[in-house]
Amino acid sequence: MDKKLKKKILQLLKPLKWFYPGMGVKRWYLFSFIGIVIIVTGSLFLSNPAKVNQIFGAGFLFLGIAILIVGINRVILTFTTVLSPKDELVDLIFQKRHLERGLKIVTIGGGTGLSTLLEGLKQYTNNITAIVTVADEGGSSGKLRREFDVLPPGDIRNCLVALADTSPLMEELFQYRFDEKSTLSGHSFGNIFILAMSRVAKDFEEAVKQSSKILAIRGQVVPSTLNNVRLVAELEDGTTTRGENLITERSNPSPIKKLYLEPAHCEPTKSALEAIKNADAIVLGPGSLYTSIIPNLLVDSMTEAINSSPAPKICVCNIMTQHGETDGYEASKHIKGILKNTKIDKIDYCVVNNANIPKQLADRYAGEKAHQVIADVDNVKKLGVTPIEDNIITTLIKDKEYIRHNPRKLAKTIIDIISIAKTEAAHRET
Repeated sequence: MDKKLKKKILQLLKPLKWFYPGMGVKRWYLFSFIGIVIIVTGSLFLSNPAKVNQIFGAGFLFLGIAILIVGINRVILTFTTVLSPKDELVDLIFQKRHLERGLKIVTIGGGTGLSTLLEGLKQYTNNITAIVTVADEGGSSGKLRREFDVLPPGDIRNCLVALADTSPLMEELFQYRFDEKSTLSGHSFGNIFILAMSRVAKDFEEAVKQSSKILAIRGQVVPSTLNNVRLVAELEDGTTTRGENLITERSNPSPIKKLYLEPAHCEPTKSALEAIKNADAIVLGPGSLYTSIIPNLLVDSMTEAINSSPAPKICVCNIMTQHGETDGYEASKHIKGILKNTKIDKIDYCVVNNANIPKQLADRYAGEKAHQVIADVDNVKKLGVTPIEDNIITTLIKDKEYIRHNPRKLAKTIIDIISIAKTEAAHRET
């Protein structure tokens, strides 16, 4: 039999699966069908002007409608009991439709900072696009990149998990890291999975899409480029450091003067450019300034697309400085770092934390040569950027205590900024 014909026949027969034994719906289909037959019978009686036929017709009509309602109700109840035993179907449908109509938000960055923001934003909209750097060369991602010549999956994995709408067990599985005694020491299951998927799909971007389906994410995660790029930093003392991990771990204390990618020209992904074009807001960060955010903006045509977009450009400033990247940086210097190293021509808003972190934590971070970023809002304003100050921090406890952005508070701040920007734009038009 011809394959196309066989496929068509199978598609035609697919609805018959509902009649498999044990499905629990056949009786209610039959019940509903009987209701329809009775309704039709009642309609025929009503078409006869004789009084007795009118009485019988009305009786049959009401009986048929009642039977049909019960049958349909039982079919729906069977579906909802299987698909959602704990939640009301109407609530789930409302939530899904509400999120599908949500704002179109593009986030640009990488690392744990970006994934924290995504966790909060997915409560407001399904229309999220996370554009993620592929310049990572450290840890598990770096090992897989060198051994299998694959784009680094680590930052992408973190963003997928952050946007996931699956069970906590699936999220935990993707983040599971093999112990030191294993030959897979240091690797996470999610990284291995994306690597395997890229081999099966023979395309890294497609591998990310298929992984997104498995995790049922709200939105999409796309690499900024599919080219195998390396990040290069030119330091103030004239020396050069190649490789994202070496830039952050270098012993040379000289500040970063300039960043660029090798090869010099790399193509952005179409998905990234399309998302930027249709965005209601473009958010830069949070994340490592020089190794997570800026590398995305060095990809050809990326900044041109951002500059052409009428959407507000929002920079989320880090809470703490990062040794080797932003030593001694205030909020304004983070903005200057973006404007100096990229072709971005304007940032509209900058979200900065104005709450002090606990002294005990501040002292521990100081031991790691990291300090709280000062919210120098006056200098931010001088750059033509509107500062948005708020207490947007929380503590995260794993093996030790960390300071992180509060996902819920940060996402709410972003949504409020978009609302403000839309109001201001409407006033300008009038």
